[in-house]
Amino acid sequence: MSIQHPRLKAAIFALLCAAPLLGSIGVWRRGETVIPLAAYGLVSVVAFLLYWSDKRKARTDSWRTPENILHAVELAGGWPGALIAQQVLRHKTRKVSYQVLFWVIVLLHQVFWLDQLFLGGSWLSVL
Repeated sequence: MSIQHPRLKAAIFALLCAAPLLGSIGVWRRGETVIPLAAYGLVSVVAFLLYWSDKRKARTDSWRTPENILHAVELAGGWPGALIAQQVLRHKTRKVSYQVLFWVIVLLHQVFWLDQLFLGGSWLSVL
């Protein structure tokens, strides 16, 4: 399987990962914790493996991983691994309702980390 437009997609992926990465580093530098950075990595691996397993099961008409489980893992920080899996495995890329919720989850992560980076978490604390 080959990824279409790999350079463009890699650039977009890097941009999407910038806020969580910089935000996690900022949290760590303040002496709070490295958990966000570690969680993104670990949960992304779990997300990729779930996508891989679901793709395999789809090919053999086996029991599938429920979409709400995939979305929960994405929300827990696994969206980078899910995004990579979508492109590498060509899985869950055509179902519009799935993609809409996936991108809402990515947007939520971006808003959270941009708030942390530029507003010190003050905007979301008001909500």
